[in-house]
Amino acid sequence: MNNYSNDRKVVNNSYELNSFLTKMYSWMSLAVLLSATTAYLLGNVFASQTMAILGSSRATMWILLIAWFILPMVISFQAMKRPTLSLVILVVYAILTGAMFSTIFLAYSGTSIAAAFLSSATIFITMTLFGLFTHRNLDKFGAQASAALIALIIASIINIFLKSSLISFVFSIIAVIIFTILTAYDTQKMKNIYNQYGNQVSTTGLAIYGALQLYLDFVNLFLQLLSIFGNSDRR
Repeated sequence: MNNYSNDRKVVNNSYELNSFLTKMYSWMSLAVLLSATTAYLLGNVFASQTMAILGSSRATMWILLIAWFILPMVISFQAMKRPTLSLVILVVYAILTGAMFSTIFLAYSGTSIAAAFLSSATIFITMTLFGLFTHRNLDKFGAQASAALIALIIASIINIFLKSSLISFVFSIIAVIIFTILTAYDTQKMKNIYNQYGNQVSTTGLAIYGALQLYLDFVNLFLQLLSIFGNSDRR
């Protein structure tokens, strides 16, 4: 009888975890789809209007840029308290990201964009599966990757003044490695957080928070791979 109860508990826990992961990946995929669709429409179908708006006012660009940096923090802080509002903000942020990156279609060829997207999707799926099923604790790797990312951001800011294309290319390769590790780490982290606190917090809010983290990992993977693949065809 006790074995039956234990087996039923394991099945229920597995079902609840799968439900949480499905919700998290669904919202992450929705965010990616919204960004890609917005970027394509503004960078192709409405390219002239987009360039006219962006070029007419530097204030507009600054407002969009500031909002783009602030919204992820708002989602992170509000996800557990106001999950519905956080989901709406995630959708807005995904669309805003697509608008910010619409000029990608003006700077890179369709071949480079497609290659970068497929490569980032392959890496993301592989590493997120690794993060879900590995029994190895990835906390150490995640901490090292996070520290390396901070150092890379500082070095990239310095390179803005140096304007070295070779350094930028090397930094892109390093960034791909960093976000590859972070994808596995963030996946395992969200799984562990759910297993530990899933019955104490809003699982919807937790799924939104996880969707944001994985969305950022994917977007950054895509941008760095695009920089590598499109190094020779920038227009």
